[in-house]
Amino acid sequence: MSGFFEEVKRRKVYRVAVAYIIGAGGVIQLASAAFPAWELPNWALRLVIVLLLIGFPIALILAWAFDVTPEGIRSTPSAAAPKTRRRRNIIMLVATGVMVSAIAAFFLLPRISSARKIDKSIAVLPFENLSDDKENAYFADGIQDDVLTNLSKIGDVKVISRTSVMSYRGKTSNVREIGKALGVATILEGSVRRIGNRVRVNVQLINTENDEHMWAEDYDSDLTDVFAIQTDLAQKIANELRAKLSPSEKQQIERKPTENGEAYLAFVQAHNLQNAYDDFEKLKQSEQLYERAITLDPNFALAFARYSQLESWILHTFDRTPERREKSRALAERALQLQPDLPEAHLALGFSYYYGDDNYDAALKEFEIAQRGLPNDSDGYLAIGAIQRRQGKWAESTANLEKAASLNPKDIWPLQNLAFNYQMMRNFDAANKTIDRALALDPTAFAALEIKSKLAIAEKGDFSVAEKAFGALPIPITNKQKLNTTGARANVFLLERKYREGLQEAERLSDDLLTSLPGALCNKYYFIGFARKALLDEAGARAAFLKAKSAAEEQFKKSPDAADAHIQLAKVLAFLGEKDAALSEAQRATELRPESKDAFNGPDITEGVAQVHVILGDNGRAIEILDGLLSRPSAVTVQGLKTNPIWDPLRNDPQFKALLNKHGGKS
Repeated sequence: MSGFFEEVKRRKVYRVAVAYIIGAGGVIQLASAAFPAWELPNWALRLVIVLLLIGFPIALILAWAFDVTPEGIRSTPSAAAPKTRRRRNIIMLVATGVMVSAIAAFFLLPRISSARKIDKSIAVLPFENLSDDKENAYFADGIQDDVLTNLSKIGDVKVISRTSVMSYRGKTSNVREIGKALGVATILEGSVRRIGNRVRVNVQLINTENDEHMWAEDYDSDLTDVFAIQTDLAQKIANELRAKLSPSEKQQIERKPTENGEAYLAFVQAHNLQNAYDDFEKLKQSEQLYERAITLDPNFALAFARYSQLESWILHTFDRTPERREKSRALAERALQLQPDLPEAHLALGFSYYYGDDNYDAALKEFEIAQRGLPNDSDGYLAIGAIQRRQGKWAESTANLEKAASLNPKDIWPLQNLAFNYQMMRNFDAANKTIDRALALDPTAFAALEIKSKLAIAEKGDFSVAEKAFGALPIPITNKQKLNTTGARANVFLLERKYREGLQEAERLSDDLLTSLPGALCNKYYFIGFARKALLDEAGARAAFLKAKSAAEEQFKKSPDAADAHIQLAKVLAFLGEKDAALSEAQRATELRPESKDAFNGPDITEGVAQVHVILGDNGRAIEILDGLLSRPSAVTVQGLKTNPIWDPLRNDPQFKALLNKHGGKS
């Protein structure tokens, strides 16, 4: 045996072995870091390791047989020894190399495989309600949502938003398919049984790559201890995913939002109803339940914050009144008084500034504070992106909207907002690809179909997409969907110059239903007036424009600062021949929403001003405004100018023709 070791030393095999091990270790370390970033499959890393392990005995044999000299690589001179000993030494060398590789494989491959599987990403699927009372389904949703919210506060973990996971409720989808669809490595499944004030929660964490259970846990406690369950779950999941938990994150997830069980139940029901964004009646029910929650516990900061955010949304979508604006602000400020470091409270205050005051700088500041405390909250990234595009920061906005979409991959709303960004930049290829991603999620989604149709008209003057979209709408549809569909169809008919068909569609819209949507009634009668004027029915057109004027003035009693309403009234007044009043309203709209303040919606107001000048016969001023809009991000396109009949008075104007030629290549 001593002869073997002496020969190994003489042939410098030790040096090669040490150098090989160090080099192989470096290669494995580099591959372990780079392969996940390159999204290479797991087997690629294992293949590299196996090849390195196979190469080790080969390297020893080569080191035994050859030596590096100043004259180059030469065969190592054999020592004077019997042939049988030389053969024995070679067999021992190979055996040693194979043994070392085998031992390394035994310890290394399982660890590498395990490390590759632990990707710090998770989706919390809807918890199954096992309670005898099926009305407790909202409670199971609440437990799931609270666990998800706690996880969302851990910056080292990617957490998929609630909207994207709710589509899996009650479905027996393959875990691997869910993981692939949502882009996560782990899934948390669970069930909840509530009997009175006793709660039983069962959860299991599953690896989406191999469908293996990583761990499972059962909890049985009083209702008031449910927060301890949620905290324990978040900490155990973070530990299982090897995620770093900062002291502030730990403090956030350990904090109990309320000690009052009844207040918590009201809060959970309210939050569940709050997700019905387009259903005003459900949102009103949510208001009542939030009111109950904060009455039962006046120190329930999270309830104040979510209540404020609800009020801001209603203000933005349904009821733009000073009273609701003040209520939203007061609730957000109360939440911050109770808990100054609550990220949801900063998010609520941001929306109050955004929707209530159009104060984008103040809103962005609050959203950024909220985002630091809610690093996985899709709404936070969406809100920041929405503000940035109003500030003209298109690249930053698009990046944040993409982040929102990645955290909420099954939701259409972030994709719609992304498509708007690309449309404003006139990047129609990216806009269409983005909205196609939304339609892949729901081929019958009206909002996505409408955007797809508008893109085709703006880019190519193609109305066939709109016609197909109307045929693809689901039946039955809600009253709001009927209003949106009918209004969109009427608008398309007018653009196609099918005035009689457009008139019929507009007149089908119910005045009673339209009053619930800000500006909708004025828009209806503007469409009717436009169509009747095109059909040479001057008396009918004037009657419709007068109704539109009355509707706008009625809206101003509730929302005096609505820029959209002021510019629509300006066009109505222009058609009625009230020039000074029309120009005054156009100026007021511009003051309320100048492009310098809002680079996203401001151009719509500017385009409306150009339309007012066209209606009044001031072609030169209209063309000057359009030239500016075509030179910067806006929804105005050359094809749109060619299509929309509002610009017909400009058709024979040499300046207008020159404008279309000037910008035709850009579009």
